[in-house]
Amino acid sequence: QLSKEDEAATGSDEIEVRREDQDKINKFSRLHQREIGLEDELKLKHVRLHILYLRKEKEDLDDISSELELADEDDKIPYRVGDSFISLPLPEAQEMLSTNTTKIEEEVSVLEGKIATVREEMSELKVELYARFGRSINLET
Repeated sequence: QLSKEDEAATGSDEIEVRREDQDKINKFSRLHQREIGLEDELKLKHVRLHILYLRKEKEDLDDISSELELADEDDKIPYRVGDSFISLPLPEAQEMLSTNTTKIEEEVSVLEGKIATVREEMSELKVELYARFGRSINLET
């Protein structure tokens, strides 16, 4: 990262924007847009994960907790799939919930990795572009 003094010193003169500079600026802009899209997708995954846990805790546990304590493993448990409920044996319902939760957690992890990669690349471009243009360019997001 450049210090404020380095930025000020670099930005004092008019600097010609070369083709490679414009390419870097364009790439930074595309990466920034991609970061925003990935963050939005990640927020959706977090919401889905949170909803999944809330549904299990609120709907299933509040409505069925006393039944589950009394339920045999052979009893059928209502399990929500989309807008419908299906009756499943207790172990199968618990396994489906676990599988769905694991899947969403993996998707969240992949998205967080993509965001980290995009941010790292953006940071490298910022250093290069601020070194060349100083204060005459604004890449703050």
